[in-house]
This record gives sequence, C-alpha cells and structure tokens, in this order.
Amino acid sequence: MDLTPSQEAPTPVGASRPFWQGARAALSTPGLVLFGSFTGFGAMTHDFGWPIWIAALSTILIWAAPAQLVLAGALASGAGIAASSLAVTISAVRLLPMVVSILPVLRSDRTSLGARLLAAHYVAVTAWFEGLRRTPALERESRMPFFLGLANGLVLGSTIATAAGHAAAGLLPAALSIGLLGLTPIYFLLSLERGAWGLGERLAIGLGLVLAPLIATVTPRFDLLWTGIIGGTIAFLIDKAARRRRSAQ
Repeated sequence: MDLTPSQEAPTPVGASRPFWQGARAALSTPGLVLFGSFTGFGAMTHDFGWPIWIAALSTILIWAAPAQLVLAGALASGAGIAASSLAVTISAVRLLPMVVSILPVLRSDRTSLGARLLAAHYVAVTAWFEGLRRTPALERESRMPFFLGLANGLVLGSTIATAAGHAAAGLLPAALSIGLLGLTPIYFLLSLERGAWGLGERLAIGLGLVLAPLIATVTPRFDLLWTGIIGGTIAFLIDKAARRRRSAQ
C-alpha cells in the first residue's frame, strides 16, 4: 500500500546545508570577538619576529590563542621546538573537559571516528560554547556538520585576522594588541554569567572571580587548576545543600 504524504519518512538532511549554516554562524558576535583577539595575537607575533606565514600556520595547527602565546613565550625564552611543543600540548589538557562534554551532543549513529577526532581538534572556547548553545536545537544528523562548518569558519576567520594583525602591526599600539587578546575571555565570562541559571553555576562564577587572583599569588603555575577545584567544589556542595533543604520543606 502506498504511503500518504503524512506517512512518508522524512527526507534526510544532507551534510552540506548544516555545514554552511554553521559557517555563516561563525560570523556572529562571538566570532567577531574572536577575530579581534587573533588580530591582537597577529600583531604580537610581528613583535616576536615571526614571519607572517608562521603566525598564520600556528592558528591553523594549534587553534588556541593561549596555547599559541605559550609557544611564543617558550621560543622567545630560548626553548627548543620539542620543549615548546610539549608545553603547548600540556596547556591543551584544559580543553579535555570541553571535548568530553560536547562530543556526545554532536555525535550520531552515522558519525565516523575521523569526524569525531576532527571535531575534537576544533574544540576551543568559542567553538565549544557556540556548539553547545546552537546544536541541541538541530536534528542529530545535522549537529556534527553544523559544528564542523562553525569551527572551520572560525579557524578561517581567525587565520585571516592573524595575518591582518601581523601586517598591520606597525599601526597598532602595543597596549591595543594586548587588549584585543582579552576580548574573548571577557566575552566568554559575560556569556557564562548570562547562561547561568542555578545557584551552583552563579556561585562557581563568583568564587572563580574571587579566588583566582588570590590563588595566583600562592601558586601561579597551577592557579587555574586550584581555582576550579576549590571554587567548583564549594559551589557544588552549597548548591547540593540548598537543594536538600528545598526538598525537605
């Protein structure tokens, strides 16, 4: 018996359409803020004495401004390529929780191992935040193509911004270059505050702001790690106690 139009199975959405939708999403406000940060990074690489192609290649391969600054600082201090690469690798461990949290959202039954590994490479703060914010509203099969389009758009724009910042280094004051690098963490902090809905999330943000400068004076090398562990644990315990009190009433 023939199926009526209402009984027909939905036509699967091709990968190209969500991919280009993700690429267009890269031009939203978070993407533009990110491009501004990489413009500042490009200007700083000019001061480090890097050729423009090395600066652009570092954005493509490393794809994380903090890790790229680690590389620049290590090379400037006289460290070898192997030691500098190891420092960059260690700094990337901070992205592991982001990878673990977003891949289950993106994957479907048809997602290949290669696509998951490629998506893991693209996970950085902006791509992770926008991916978690936008992809849950999409069909499962469209999420990975959308994220890859978003990430590729962000990488392409950031690479162009890096090259532009390097080329315009003589026109940018040093203070402005450093200030541009701070755009992304500031935007990320404001986005987290806006998206925080529970007591635990708001406490974690507030405790992080208070504890970070204090712990940095005690252990500058592990300040972020200890700030997250201490502040996150306190926020979790307070939130858990508040929930128990509400349920007991």
